[in-house]
Amino acid sequence: MIKNCLIVIVSFLSFISIGQAPPVVKPVDSTIIKKDPFYITVEQTLNAFYDEVANQSNYDSIINALKYESGVTPKFSDEVYCERLEKMNEMTPFHLDCTPPALATIKFFAENRRSFARVVLGRSQLYFEMFEEKLAMYGLPKELKFLAVIESGLRPQVKSRAGALGLWQFMYRTGLYYGLNENSYIDERMDPEKATDAACRYLKKLYDIYGDWNLALASYNAGPGNVNKAIRRSGGKKTYWEVRPFLPAETQGYVPNFIAAAYLLTYHAEHNIIPIEAKWKYAQLDTMCLSSGIHMSTMTKLTGWSLDEIQSLNPIYKTGYIPRTNPPQCITGPLLEIGKLVSVEDELYALEKQLYSTYVVTEPLAAEKDTVETLKVSGSDAVTSSAINTDAFVYHTVLRGETIGRIATKHGVTVSQVMTLNNMKSTSLYAGQRIKVKQVGDKTPIATDPNAVVNPADSVTVQPVVEEIKPVKPVKVKPVIKNYNVRSGDTFSKIAQRNNLTQQQLKRLNPGINENRLTVGQRIRVK
Repeated sequence: MIKNCLIVIVSFLSFISIGQAPPVVKPVDSTIIKKDPFYITVEQTLNAFYDEVANQSNYDSIINALKYESGVTPKFSDEVYCERLEKMNEMTPFHLDCTPPALATIKFFAENRRSFARVVLGRSQLYFEMFEEKLAMYGLPKELKFLAVIESGLRPQVKSRAGALGLWQFMYRTGLYYGLNENSYIDERMDPEKATDAACRYLKKLYDIYGDWNLALASYNAGPGNVNKAIRRSGGKKTYWEVRPFLPAETQGYVPNFIAAAYLLTYHAEHNIIPIEAKWKYAQLDTMCLSSGIHMSTMTKLTGWSLDEIQSLNPIYKTGYIPRTNPPQCITGPLLEIGKLVSVEDELYALEKQLYSTYVVTEPLAAEKDTVETLKVSGSDAVTSSAINTDAFVYHTVLRGETIGRIATKHGVTVSQVMTLNNMKSTSLYAGQRIKVKQVGDKTPIATDPNAVVNPADSVTVQPVVEEIKPVKPVKVKPVIKNYNVRSGDTFSKIAQRNNLTQQQLKRLNPGINENRLTVGQRIRVK
């Protein structure tokens, strides 16, 4: 589980109660800070966006009112920070106390990790509305949405070194306990809605144990066992700040991290932090449930919906295949793309069957050239194929990269026949697996396969018929070109984001363009 940011900063700040003199803060070793788990999350979140996102120039109303210039980093007195936290405290059951550890963390991120705040603010438009709906359903404070910021940087695919996964960083066993299942194709810890629902139930249980939201947060990070030990060592204290000195080092920084995230995302405009333009917003998404297993690439082929976008909006699926389950699996995407899929649902399943139930070989495989194998069974006399024992089968050992469609085509049978012979419920195979591909005596022609062997019962010799497989000429598809007319206020980076492109991709489509000198009405190729 992503645990804290700036362990070292807060570890050098002794806990003080209100009214005591602030402690002397020792110099911070930056090399140690960079090993901190939350610091790593911050850096990973930024790196994931740097290739796609550039600085924006759209100031919101507060920034305009404050008349900040681009690039200015405002600084405020401790009194201002404390006043703002007090205003937030009036609207939440959390204790967002203005302590030295909290102030140190707020200042660090407000001055040194502004880009992280911009990225998270952009991502929040995809997740926060859904978070708030779930939290309200369980009667929990909406400020808990900020917990996912310090856990994962709002990236559902992020995995910690300890193995915690998803927006809410569930460990495998904890995820299973709260109903988040995993198999070869699916990991529900990466499903935003299911993981959020599980996190709500877990957090509600922790609050019921401690009756204090800050202690509930600490136990979410360190586990109830460590929090209970800290409470005993503190002499039975009941608040986080009283128990904090007895908690593990990383957990001592966890609540300050939460306070800093809540503060900075609430007062981002006052700090001249401009959110990155959101690629998707929650209200723009829709869902379609599938009645059959489907490859994401099939959706792309039929509708043109970007494979990267499908995977990004559906992180629950570990591969490009969505299996058939009961209840059915669902796909999430922009309203337009889901509308396309719904309108061509029958064609979608038909194309899936066409693409993955058969396999077209464009040229003979190296292992198949000039190879014809005679299938032999023990005995003295040869008999016709109709007299072959029906318990004898042709077997195939699966090679790395082979699909069931490819194997079926190679042996002149259908995928459904192979699945029936092997009592298979899915088309999944693994290298080295030995499967039945044909019953000896089947009149279907058998293509040559050097890996095929026979499990015989009687004596017979069967000479297979080798079908000639002709190369399929590739169909030339004329590329679809799409242009965009520059409008007032457009920037090169905005145009790239709106069309799901990186700036480098947009440059490649428009060689010779000067991205810093766009004119209204100028035509730019975006596809």
